[in-house]
Amino acid sequence: MLTPDDASPPLASWRPQDVVDARFAALARLARRHFGVTTALIMRIDDGRSSLLACAGETFGAALLDLSSCGPTFADEGIAVVADARADERLRDHPLVIDNPCLRFYARGPLIASSGSTLGTFCLFDDKPGELDDEQREFLRDLARLAAMAVESDSAAARLQEEADALRASEGRMALAIAGSATGIWDRNLQTQEIHYSAGWKSILGYADDQVSNRIEDSYQRIHPDDLAYVLASMQAHFDCKTASYDVEHRIRCQDGSYKWISSRGKVVSRDSAGKPLRMIGTTTDISTMHAMSERLQQSVDLITSLTDEVPGLVFQYRRLPQGESFFSYASAGIWDIYEVSPEQVASSEAAIDAIIHPDDRAAYRASLDTSAASLTPWDLEYRVQLPRQGLRWRQGAARPRRLEDGSTLWHGFITDVTDRKRIEAELQEFATIDFLTQLPNRRHFMTHIEAELARIRRSAGGCAAVLMCDMDHFKAINDQWGHALGDLALKHVASILRGQLRKTDMAGRVGGEEFAVVLSGAGIPEAIAFARRVQQRLAATPLPEGEQRIALTISIGIAIMTASDASVDTALSRSDKALYRAKESGRNRIECL
Repeated sequence: MLTPDDASPPLASWRPQDVVDARFAALARLARRHFGVTTALIMRIDDGRSSLLACAGETFGAALLDLSSCGPTFADEGIAVVADARADERLRDHPLVIDNPCLRFYARGPLIASSGSTLGTFCLFDDKPGELDDEQREFLRDLARLAAMAVESDSAAARLQEEADALRASEGRMALAIAGSATGIWDRNLQTQEIHYSAGWKSILGYADDQVSNRIEDSYQRIHPDDLAYVLASMQAHFDCKTASYDVEHRIRCQDGSYKWISSRGKVVSRDSAGKPLRMIGTTTDISTMHAMSERLQQSVDLITSLTDEVPGLVFQYRRLPQGESFFSYASAGIWDIYEVSPEQVASSEAAIDAIIHPDDRAAYRASLDTSAASLTPWDLEYRVQLPRQGLRWRQGAARPRRLEDGSTLWHGFITDVTDRKRIEAELQEFATIDFLTQLPNRRHFMTHIEAELARIRRSAGGCAAVLMCDMDHFKAINDQWGHALGDLALKHVASILRGQLRKTDMAGRVGGEEFAVVLSGAGIPEAIAFARRVQQRLAATPLPEGEQRIALTISIGIAIMTASDASVDTALSRSDKALYRAKESGRNRIECL
């Protein structure tokens, strides 16, 4: 079982605000975003003691930091992954696995020095089980290598500083320190066009002391052809007193033919009476490691940008200042498909987006963001936009906010097009509530409506509604004589006539094979009888055509009044059904009330 490192007092007193190194912080943030984990942190191990370099996400106290400094032994730059800590015998009894919040997923990659020793660890933690595929493992290994290069570079820089401070009093000892610190000295005589290099300068490029000439022309041959013009122009600018010093970064050819990145700095130390430079002294520092790390970081940034730009939707970072101003500090290329604006248009203000939110949804859109900012709860909303080219579209936005030190709120989130899904949902809703043949509400939807009508009646003093049960006369005979296809046409014909007599507050539905039900809101017996007569008269006036023949259709109707005293809608429906039975028994094509 893993145990905390009791010999690491810096961990217990560490606070997130103590992390100030932007390089390690950027690597930790990149890892957390790329892998989608709760926490990413970088630890350094020096003489058996652990210290925190950077942490992105929740720390869960010293226990998490201690956990990152213990665990399986790394070998050959291996990546250690615990998919589920609860199932791992080494971790399942750890406080973070037992307590809340609990740790489930754990991965770590070693920071390996160029000598092969372990400098620290790059750790990932999440509160859900997970796994890393080969590509993710390689990416974690690359991040660990970048961190290792930075640690190694810092160590080298720290050693240089310590040596420089200790040897500042002695020029000889200072020269010795520079010679072994990847920094060389050069001294250029502009009168003789000769340049002299220290042994340390030559060793940076892999040359022996007798393998480098003093000719200035030869020094130009070592500069990368693509950098030569820039180097010469920078030097001439200093010669002409346009710059206080000469300071360039460029590539230079090593003894083995490869190129290194170096930082070359110098200054003219003597001039003649006319101001012409006579002597220039400077230093050259090997920055290949730092430049490689910078390139890797830029590649990672480019990769993340490319990935977000390829996602079908908008990946964004939205910021609201304490004064109320808001803008998109980052927007992927998908913003054009989502809002038909460019990232530049919303970089300083969200006004362009606010203007295209559908007017009926704008208040809810603003209120949802206000609520998210006030309570720091996730933002999740479906809303409509009116776009110049695409027209009316549905959007779904989801984001998580966090408060910044200046009081502003920052959201990271994603917005996607859900127009097709909303259309399908509407179609499914229609299929669930509409009778396919007659296009009237089906029995289930009609019952929902009549129950709502009864609830309305109970809320209003003296309210009522008329309930009508309608049944086509001799429908079986029509089917037997003319066939089911014509029977279907007859049902659609009756449904059309019923629909044509309804007010906006009324509803008719198909509740059985040839049975229809109608609820007339606020109507009494006189209004219901008038409605029923109009339906019968319309049916009589428009017989159903079948070839050269016209088929007369009739309908029997039973009427009841639904009031607040009815125990349920079934009571009123039962009365109207009895009235319908009476109409059928009395000869059909009749209207009866009960």
